[in-house]
Amino acid sequence: MKKSFITILLGVTLFLAACGEEGSDENTEQQTNDESQGDKGTISIGMNNWAENVAVSNMWKIILEDKGYNVELTSVEKAFLYEALSAGDLDIGMEIWLPNTDQAYYNKYKDEIDWRENWYEGTDLALVVPKYMEDVNSIEDLNNHKEEFDSQIVGIDAGASIMSLTEEVIDTYGLDYELASSSEPTMLTELQNNIENENPVVVTLWKPHWAFSEMDLKILEDPQNVYGEAENISYAARKGLEEDQPEVVKWFDQFELNDQQLGSLMATIKEAESEEDGAQAWIDQHQELIDKWTE
Repeated sequence: MKKSFITILLGVTLFLAACGEEGSDENTEQQTNDESQGDKGTISIGMNNWAENVAVSNMWKIILEDKGYNVELTSVEKAFLYEALSAGDLDIGMEIWLPNTDQAYYNKYKDEIDWRENWYEGTDLALVVPKYMEDVNSIEDLNNHKEEFDSQIVGIDAGASIMSLTEEVIDTYGLDYELASSSEPTMLTELQNNIENENPVVVTLWKPHWAFSEMDLKILEDPQNVYGEAENISYAARKGLEEDQPEVVKWFDQFELNDQQLGSLMATIKEAESEEDGAQAWIDQHQELIDKWTE
């Protein structure tokens, strides 16, 4: 009887030990899942209303949230972006064009902002017309057709660097034109409406941009090189972010897109019901690339 009791007691002990080990494994796994889904802090991203900026900002919002971060996207104009980064009110600015477009901001905030890695190389800033404007191929041609264009260049946000450069273009080439500020969506609507009716229109535009894949456009030659050579797009961070969030800064330093990848991201977002839906669809198709950035 005593032997049977000991046998039963031993069996119960082994059973409880096994359950304990299994429970421990489950608890460890649950803890890991909780950590991966936990709050790693909040990352604030300043997003100016350019198509490529909206695209990559929404993409990174989803990636970071999947990794356990809270993300705040704040719509800003360029001037406020740099001011907020220098003051520490924003963590990241996704779109820094150097060495020309944002040079004035760089000079002003050179020592107050953490200037980081390029994520896109080989941009263009330009005046652009539809391809059916066969007699207009250079900025120098514009004065000969000012009546057709109503002496107006359709621009974007007044604070954008391309606008100040375009004012310089007007002065350098002696153009009898007015630069009309609006916004990127308004400019694109004006461009599309005129193209549908094959009317003359000249706008400020840049590459990368989805408009070049959906509309027959041409960049006007710039013999005086006012818009400058091709540039790169980088990101910038507030001072101290690398110490506060080293993982995020490492991922962003490893982030890079080529023309085809960025073009497909912008197009997918444009065609989706919402910016986040489009970004998620693109992420689902490019998980291997994203894993490389976040390794």
